[in-house]
Amino acid sequence: MRKIRTGDEVMVIAGKDKGRRGRVTRVLPERDRIVVENANMVKKHRRANPQANDAGGIIEQEMPLHRSNVAIYNPNTGKPDRVGIRVDDGGRKVRFFKSDNNLID
Repeated sequence: MRKIRTGDEVMVIAGKDKGRRGRVTRVLPERDRIVVENANMVKKHRRANPQANDAGGIIEQEMPLHRSNVAIYNPNTGKPDRVGIRVDDGGRKVRFFKSDNNLID
């Protein structure tokens, strides 16, 4: 089970976008990276392609962050938090916030 999933609200805790919050749009588990909306934006130069009807130019896009540089956002405390995994009474694995033991899912 992954501690951070697509759709979770996370906060960037290291790097040039430290303190920025956003939703996870993609998780790349094979590279231990996470794409967060409006974080780690870079400018990319795209060549025009008339056959595909691409205008080209300079575009901004989100690049992946390492998973160690983000932490899940706890709305109860208003701070980033660590995630734990435990088995509930029904035998399912569930995620919870380490600081206040509230379930995430």
